[in-house]
Amino acid sequence: MLPSTTLPGPQLPAVDRVVAGLMDLILGELSPGAQLPSEAELATTYDVSRLTVREAVKVLSGRGLLDLSRGRRAIVREPDGSAFGDFLAATMRHDAKGLLDLIEVRQALEIQSATLCAKRISRAGAAAIAGALAGMRAAAAEMRNGDRAAAEERYHQWDVGFHEAMALASGNRMLGHLLEAMAVPLRDSFHLSLRGHELRGHTPEDTIAAHERIFERIQAGDARGAAQAMRLHLREAVRDVSAALNARIPPRDGALPSQRPGPKPSPSQNRRDAKRPQRR
Repeated sequence: MLPSTTLPGPQLPAVDRVVAGLMDLILGELSPGAQLPSEAELATTYDVSRLTVREAVKVLSGRGLLDLSRGRRAIVREPDGSAFGDFLAATMRHDAKGLLDLIEVRQALEIQSATLCAKRISRAGAAAIAGALAGMRAAAAEMRNGDRAAAEERYHQWDVGFHEAMALASGNRMLGHLLEAMAVPLRDSFHLSLRGHELRGHTPEDTIAAHERIFERIQAGDARGAAQAMRLHLREAVRDVSAALNARIPPRDGALPSQRPGPKPSPSQNRRDAKRPQRR
């Protein structure tokens, strides 16, 4: 299939013009798994050399839109946001502030996600969220009684799954794609957050209880309550990550972030944390 859309203007550099045209073709006309037209066909369509086409295809492969293999035409991939996720993960590994920046991004996305989810939740969406919660509970029990490292990894995977399921149940495809793209950096940040959570005297069960309160409000169709429950949960996440950074706990790759740590909790906050009863 050759592009049917209007070709980008000739004022663009040749490679950029082909990239823009192919993106319109990939996102607007071709389905995942479809092959691009041949290099010769594309070169004729865009009035460029085959070398220019080849460079444009490499650019789109780097963006995660095409799969390349020797001797075959490029194949359209299902968009997965992997490049964005790689950027977030790399930033977090080298900049302590990146961990807190990620939570601010989550506040912008996930409070809205909870709001929409409460308005639009389906039986299938509710089942997916409930399944993730059940997985978190089972993994938390294993963390107490079995192989802590392996169980903790499963716990974080289910935690990410909870947030992804909620985004998908919101009915907003963009939110779903963004949360999917953030899966790896989220899992890495949850690892550090749990260390800070425990330093503050809390347990994984407290985090599960916060997730349950969000889900309860979603099931009740209480959009405002779901948003507030998510807001409180993310506020605690800021405190957990800040506590871990101030304790100089390394991230998963073992290297301390190179930039300044997060803000220290105030003495009054430390007193409140010490007095706060653990929720189960």
